[in-house]
Amino acid sequence: MKKFFNYKTLLIAGAVLAGLILFKKFKSDVPEEVKSESHQAIDSTELVPVNMKYGFPIDEFDVEESKVKRNQSLSTILRQYDVSFAAIDKIAKKAKKVFNVRRIKSGREYSVLFTKDSLQTPEYFIYENTPVEYIVFDLRDTLHVYKGEKEIVYKRKQIKGTIESSLWNAMVEAKADPVLSIELSEIYAWTIDFFGIGKGDEFNIIYEEAFVDDEPIHDITVIAANFIHHKSDNYAFAFSEGEKDGFFDEEGKSLQKAFLKAPLRYSRISSRFSNRRFHPVLKRYRAHHGIDYAAPTGTPVHTIGDGLIIKKGYQKNGGGRYLKIKHNSVYTTTYMHLSRFAKGMKSGVRVKQGQTIGYVGSSGLSTGPHLDFRVHKNGSPINPLRMKSPPVAPVKEENRAQFETLKNKLMLELKGFDDIPEQFLQDSVTNNLAIQ
Repeated sequence: MKKFFNYKTLLIAGAVLAGLILFKKFKSDVPEEVKSESHQAIDSTELVPVNMKYGFPIDEFDVEESKVKRNQSLSTILRQYDVSFAAIDKIAKKAKKVFNVRRIKSGREYSVLFTKDSLQTPEYFIYENTPVEYIVFDLRDTLHVYKGEKEIVYKRKQIKGTIESSLWNAMVEAKADPVLSIELSEIYAWTIDFFGIGKGDEFNIIYEEAFVDDEPIHDITVIAANFIHHKSDNYAFAFSEGEKDGFFDEEGKSLQKAFLKAPLRYSRISSRFSNRRFHPVLKRYRAHHGIDYAAPTGTPVHTIGDGLIIKKGYQKNGGGRYLKIKHNSVYTTTYMHLSRFAKGMKSGVRVKQGQTIGYVGSSGLSTGPHLDFRVHKNGSPINPLRMKSPPVAPVKEENRAQFETLKNKLMLELKGFDDIPEQFLQDSVTNNLAIQ
């Protein structure tokens, strides 16, 4: 049996070898032009790209796009496409854990995907909850509901500008999203009084802007900036130290200080700190140891630093609704003429820097909506606009070289240099650290 198996194996091996020889000969006998044509035929077969939207090959459907009209609900929208009341009720119930259908808002976009046949059956209803998030209502027998997200594309940009009237208008003139002015006011909240910026001040910003479907979604991340205020440079470099993210100046010092420069974002100063000011209601001169910020009723008021609320009350013939916050053994701040307090504000409550504590109003002795903001140092009133705050911790020593490399690259980029050699950056860091 063993001999028969070996003999049979030899016969099979011989046949395979003969086949390979014949194939090789046949291949060599094929004219080169035939080989070339065959190769070209294979290469000419290209994959047709699939047009995807909302996770669907969208070209396989007939699509109707529209916007939610005033007073429209999920039911009124779907009934337009002959979806039964029973199906609408079921899908609304299934959506509870994913999305509250009562929160469908007018003006938001939606799409309906239909079958490409004579019946034109609606299979999917897609509601755009935000520019990024959408809700898919599967109208087929499964009646399934789930969330999806569009792809976000981040584009790196750089803009420069000079202020002629306001920072907001300067952003518009530079063809940038005015949201950048808010970002800058928050980055420089501890170092620049944005109520005092004016004509001639300049800005130079490197940032990333988020886009969805080639449309900006007002999501901006500042990478580096220089705000030239009163002809002085004010650099800001975004840098992460593990769990701690922040902005640092060119020396690695944090831009964040113990206090914000102002207790609200946008307004105008209607009255300054004075020992002798003419009171518009009392019609006589008296001291005004605070800063009045004129702003619309309801404008959020923020605490300028961490602290403890030590007083909450109402002065009928004075400051109206007010809060007093103790920040440390040296400083206290007072916020007066509020229209109302923020939720949870009462004596003994601790607040965080930037937290909303109340809203601008005209309570008490006041001629119009404004915030009367006061600062006391060691019990004595001081001018809030002249208050200096100590900085928080600078870049850690172990992260210094990494920060210097990043800073040097961004500094050159702000000045218009691109494609900086990495070795140049490393050498500059070594030299900087050696000097220090």
